[in-house]
Amino acid sequence: MAETASAFQPNGRYQKFEVFNQLIGDANLLRAGDFGESISVAHWRRNADVLTRYTDPDHHTISLYVNGGTGIQRKIGVDPMSGGGPGRCCLMPAYLTSDWLVHGEVELFHVYIPHASWDRAVVEAFDIEPNAVEVPEKTFFLDPLIEQTVRQAMLPLDWDVPADRMAMSNAGQLLMGHMLRSYSTRRDLGFKVRGGLSPAIKRRVFDFVDANLDQPLTIEELAEVADLSAYHFARMFRKTVGEAPHKFVLRRRIETAMHMLRVGSAPVAEIALATGFSSQAHLTTRFSRFTGLTPAKYRSISR
Repeated sequence: MAETASAFQPNGRYQKFEVFNQLIGDANLLRAGDFGESISVAHWRRNADVLTRYTDPDHHTISLYVNGGTGIQRKIGVDPMSGGGPGRCCLMPAYLTSDWLVHGEVELFHVYIPHASWDRAVVEAFDIEPNAVEVPEKTFFLDPLIEQTVRQAMLPLDWDVPADRMAMSNAGQLLMGHMLRSYSTRRDLGFKVRGGLSPAIKRRVFDFVDANLDQPLTIEELAEVADLSAYHFARMFRKTVGEAPHKFVLRRRIETAMHMLRVGSAPVAEIALATGFSSQAHLTTRFSRFTGLTPAKYRSISR
């Protein structure tokens, strides 16, 4: 019996992905979201006894078994492939049809990468035609970077909060780069070495961030301001500024909140919304990690 579908109401680009659409009918969708143009994610829980086929998807999928999955098999030829379980990963390339025998419970995290976004990343990374770089199918393998990124940098975040969407966007770019470096068929080429951002572009990006701290910024938006691809921008930003874009944006949110606490009398809840946090509690958690003080204590001391 398939598990009852979730009350979560899908409404995003991820609805266009073949793997997502095959699961939505008989799996419990816990959360889903789009984070820029290059990455969409979905968090599933499934308890089923079915055969699932993903037919000619036009996107790459990175899958992590968060919990369970020991009863899942990849149907290839006469003898199905076993080996699923917590911490196991699968790479499902675009345009490859695959069949899966599902038995029992599993909690899955999926990263969906549109083929067009992958092509742009290939050009930026290797400066060659995208069709020269392929992604092989890999089933039930261990990858500490994928597992750590999903468990520690993606699952704990509130995907609907502006302050966390940039971190999700950055984590997605990290995983796409990891696919290029570790699993693509042209790893021998080596990555292109590029310079940093020019002072004018850096200033333009900084001004855009400060003017939109209450908005759910993504790396793609900052890259558009810089007139660069997201993949190229993330690497150049880190080289120029010395920290990843999502860490810079979070720091600017906290620093702006600190300034508002010092010079104004606005309630902490109002400051939280103005700097991209979902609530006073959300701001307090991040603010305390950054400063060692709660916003209220910081306001008291600064005065």
